[in-house]
Amino acid sequence: MAIEAWFMDESDEDPRLPHHRNPKELVPLDHLAELGVLYWRLNPKDYENDQQLRNIRETRGYNYMDLLNICPEKLENYEEKLKNFYTEHIHADEEIRYCLEGSGYFDVRDKNDRWIRIWIKAGDLIILPAGIYHRFTLDTSNYVKLMRLFMGEPVWISYNRPQEDHPARKEYIESFTKKVGVALEAH
Repeated sequence: MAIEAWFMDESDEDPRLPHHRNPKELVPLDHLAELGVLYWRLNPKDYENDQQLRNIRETRGYNYMDLLNICPEKLENYEEKLKNFYTEHIHADEEIRYCLEGSGYFDVRDKNDRWIRIWIKAGDLIILPAGIYHRFTLDTSNYVKLMRLFMGEPVWISYNRPQEDHPARKEYIESFTKKVGVALEAH
């Protein structure tokens, strides 16, 4: 089953709710690909021996990995961290997350500054490009176990919006003029 994504409503209700528009406006994988979002469906039950995951890591240079459990019982300063994750921001590097258990939402901005909600579940590996405005929250399950991947040493710096002059943001915006609609092999 492929990842699910949709345009969000403008409600300020609990961010853990789906926030579908009425009527629902689903977003196809091709639209996410145009934004630079990459996606793979893997086997989370055998991630330690998964050749496809190993190939992705080698091909893309992800040599650092750790695991993060996000739930009230396992994450210190849970409420504060979840609030920080949900603050709109960019990174200077890609954000790579592989959902091993549970589920949650990554929200990304499209070219027209609309929010797209991406629902990740166990088996979904998602890569957000450097410079894309995004945020993360749990869904109503209140639990997710994520693998975080990095090139080299991990960098945990978030740059809250606005960041239009940040080099990663400029490069991301410039990429639209150079390679709009390039097909991605990840799907």
